[in-house]
Amino acid sequence: MAIPLLHTMHFHAAYTSLLFAELLCDTPRTNDKTVAVVEFGMSLLADDFDAVVASRRAVRAFLPAPVSRKLINEVIDIARLAPSNSNTQPWSVHVVTAEPKRALSAVLAAAHTDPAADPLVHLPDDLAQKFRERQEHFGALFYGLHQVDKCDNDARVRVSGLNFEFFGAPVGLIFTIDSNLKKYSWLDYGLFLQTLMLAARSRGLSTCPQVSFARFQALIRDFLHLDNGQEIVCGMSLGYADETAPVNSLRMPRETSQAFTHFMGFEQ
Repeated sequence: MAIPLLHTMHFHAAYTSLLFAELLCDTPRTNDKTVAVVEFGMSLLADDFDAVVASRRAVRAFLPAPVSRKLINEVIDIARLAPSNSNTQPWSVHVVTAEPKRALSAVLAAAHTDPAADPLVHLPDDLAQKFRERQEHFGALFYGLHQVDKCDNDARVRVSGLNFEFFGAPVGLIFTIDSNLKKYSWLDYGLFLQTLMLAARSRGLSTCPQVSFARFQALIRDFLHLDNGQEIVCGMSLGYADETAPVNSLRMPRETSQAFTHFMGFEQ
């Protein structure tokens, strides 16, 4: 899907540029024509953007094909334009590949299988029913694709351990934040991560954001030579999706926008 999507986006971008150039050279021009051309051009860009958003998914099996540093820099350079409170830009990105990635994976894999390691608690014990149902539905679908029974703890540990191999992706990213910052900066970080994933997708790359890495704060800090003031937000796998892998057929349902959107003051 990546190649047709990219070609369509490039065509639309070029065509939109031509429309604006024609508009600028058109003398005299009316406000109505200006608005019409702008709306038409932006509708093409909206179609492209919607296609990128709709095609992004969490990919959990990658091809070994390398990703160039130049392409990774392009993605991060777009992501840095994400908004943040008072322009604080609280993100810090650590990119690993080849031997450093393998070494980090080995350290984390060993810790993951250590029965003495503390579990990651990323959701509250008193999770609301609707959230619990969605989480359990995901687990049933995900582990079902791996043919792992809910009660088979050893197999579940093995499958969840694939996180720390970055699901075979050639590139791993670790995101850190100043631990002194408040929850509003974590919101900023989410905007940055989504922008990064969409920038990657628009270039034919796939990603998987992974909270699992937050479990091993000290190990990752030591590996990356970070000070104790840095907190691990998450990891991310990046590369080209293996479309033949059964796990990549997973599509999670989403609530309709009507289920969580509340309008006031609008005419029906």
